[in-house]
Amino acid sequence: MLTHIQIKNFALIDDLSVELDGGFNVLTGETGAGKSIIIDAITTVLGGRASSEFIRTGADRASVEAVFDISGDERACARAEELGFECEDGALLLSREITTAGKSQCRVNGRISTLSMMKDLTSGLLDIHGQHEHQSLLGAETHIDILDRWLGADATTLRAHCEELYGELRTVRGELERLKRDQRERARMLDLYEFQRTEIDAAQLVAGEDEELAAERSRLANAEKLYELAGEVYDGLNGSTELTGAVDLISAAVTSLRSMAAIDESLAQTLADLETALYSAEQAQDGVREYRDDIEFNPTRLEAVEERIDLIRTLRRKYGDSIEEIVAYGSELAKKINDLTHSEERTAELGQKIERVEDELMGVARRLRDVRKSGAAKFSSHVESQLAELAMGSTKFEVAFEDAQPSAKGIDIVEFVISPNPGEPLKPLAKIASGGELSRLMLALKTVMAGSDRVPTLIFDEIDTGIGGRTAQVLGEKLAAVGRSAQVLCVTHLAQIASRADVQFSVQKLVEGSRTVVRLDRVEGESRVEELARMLGGAEDSRAALEHAREMLGP
Repeated sequence: MLTHIQIKNFALIDDLSVELDGGFNVLTGETGAGKSIIIDAITTVLGGRASSEFIRTGADRASVEAVFDISGDERACARAEELGFECEDGALLLSREITTAGKSQCRVNGRISTLSMMKDLTSGLLDIHGQHEHQSLLGAETHIDILDRWLGADATTLRAHCEELYGELRTVRGELERLKRDQRERARMLDLYEFQRTEIDAAQLVAGEDEELAAERSRLANAEKLYELAGEVYDGLNGSTELTGAVDLISAAVTSLRSMAAIDESLAQTLADLETALYSAEQAQDGVREYRDDIEFNPTRLEAVEERIDLIRTLRRKYGDSIEEIVAYGSELAKKINDLTHSEERTAELGQKIERVEDELMGVARRLRDVRKSGAAKFSSHVESQLAELAMGSTKFEVAFEDAQPSAKGIDIVEFVISPNPGEPLKPLAKIASGGELSRLMLALKTVMAGSDRVPTLIFDEIDTGIGGRTAQVLGEKLAAVGRSAQVLCVTHLAQIASRADVQFSVQKLVEGSRTVVRLDRVEGESRVEELARMLGGAEDSRAALEHAREMLGP
């Protein structure tokens, strides 16, 4: 539901704020007062045409804000969240700013949005119906949805089954299409996969061996240097012809310290530390000797290690960044090879499944067609009855059916066709010349659809063109009836319609200083009586017009 509108520097509006109620709201005022400007502003914030021509003279930008309460609309909340906009408190704030450069910026709940996202988000929130705006009704693709919603559970249950089966059919067809690629392409891919699998299997990779090979290569490549350095370490510990070894020096120090400790017990810990050092040095001496003796000078083994490392590097470049990834890819290849090898069997299996699902889909779609056709005549009759009460008693309305390829909606193309005047052939709604007729048709449909339509806010812009008297009264009653299941905002010149509204706003064009401005005021009590009297054509002080207005409002 649209709860608030804020318009700044838009056309003749400086700053206008409107709080709307649920139910039936009307905008009234003299011709040219600026009522259509407000509708234009709402259209703009919903993603309609934006032009620098809309900007108030003397301003550098215009802006429109609209607040929707979608707390009870699960579909709208889900769509908002799907597009990345939170609606925890159920409020949806839409804003659009237009600059003198002709550019516009859209925001949803304060976050920048694209125009397409704005349109997508608001497409199910509000419909504008008037001389030029008939979004839902003129789109023939929506007629099947309108009919199915009116038909209720019998149609919607079957349609949901069609959607499920069609989704399954598309999935199976997609898999079959992939399998039916050119035979040479399949053979080429099979050769490639088998080559890759053979190459990976032949390598007999072991997790972690690349690190072990790197370490071994380093030892083999530096064997001579390691042997030389190990010898130096051993000579340093064991001694050589040129110097005394560290072990002998520490041993001599231990002997001397033992003699000292025998005299001074305070040296006992120092002696223990030095004895530990001697033990460690002797252990290191033995370890270095064994390491030196085990050093391998093996060019053949080094070459083999280098080749193994090159092989792993090649496989990494082709199949993965690690041995684990290469092995995993090899496992995937086994499945791909199996799928290609047995593709003929799978193709036959999928073909049979497609036939089975197609048959089931056609069966459900035919039952859905029967439900639609059996209910279409009754639906048309209800619409014609409503049109008759709206001074369109000669209008013929029918639901036309054409065959369609099976889809999520069944096997029908549904379109509403109409003949406004006797003797004229039935034609699609888009070919109706009169906007007033189309608007009244929309009202008739909304009345018939009351309770099943899912658009929460409806705007009717001067749908009273060319009617009056009793028809105007009926039109007002119908708008009020629609207002009991949806929010209605109506621009009207007729007191019969305005008097049926829950809330009435008066729009005026005034001159303040040297500027023309549009003002909007909520009229209640005696102010509303006076506005209705003006609409009835009476003078401002006409007692008869005032009394008539009071009678129209009732007790």
